[in-house]
Amino acid sequence: MCLILLAWQVHPQYPLVVAANRDEFFTRHTAPAAFWWDSSTVLAGRDLSACGTWMGVTRNGRFAALTNHRAPAKVRTDAPSRGALVANFLKGAESPKSYCNQLAGLGGRSYNGFNLLAADRDKLFWVSNVNGEVRQLPAGIYGLSNELLDTPWPKVEQSKSALAKALQALPDDRPLFQLLRDDTTYPDAMLPRTGVDSEWEKLLSAAFVRGPGYGTRSSTALWMERSGVTVFDEQTWIEEAKPGSRHRFRFSMV
Repeated sequence: MCLILLAWQVHPQYPLVVAANRDEFFTRHTAPAAFWWDSSTVLAGRDLSACGTWMGVTRNGRFAALTNHRAPAKVRTDAPSRGALVANFLKGAESPKSYCNQLAGLGGRSYNGFNLLAADRDKLFWVSNVNGEVRQLPAGIYGLSNELLDTPWPKVEQSKSALAKALQALPDDRPLFQLLRDDTTYPDAMLPRTGVDSEWEKLLSAAFVRGPGYGTRSSTALWMERSGVTVFDEQTWIEEAKPGSRHRFRFSMV
């Protein structure tokens, strides 16, 4: 993912609400959201190049999502795919705290920079191997792009505000998809300096990215009800920001 907005224990009826965009090269082969044939409790899209994923949930209430840390000068071409970090949590039974603590240490050092959110029905954790920090997150609204959690990039701050308003409309998820469709870019003075050129920095400053050969590939709205019902709604996108397929799931947790 390149933008994750998350409301944890904020809404009285929906303890977890997520709105997220995945940005990627259009040439990278991807399967849309589905229950996995080789791990039937996992619902997620799939990166067919490395068989990992960027975000998913399980039938027993586990959730995980990942963003890359943008630092091109530090990227190692021999590092394993970060999508395995989400997949392994979803397929496993380790607590979010234990899993994140492992990744903050030796377990995360072989990967290029990442942020991981991992939760079960009771607790939500964030970990990054960039600074080795692990944090249990209290109730609140959070934003994560390609820096550390809640780094105040313009699109993160704008999208967090939009999420707070969109919560009032649930279970109507149209406001969630509307905020994910925001393609506003920002002035140079407001942009971070992450090591990409200024043209790309501006292009990537939008919540919804439109670029040559690269852009937002999917937008996902997810919420879990206190009753145990989970809704997962994914809109895929093809080049030139044209709508692809839509995949909506509703199931009761076990």
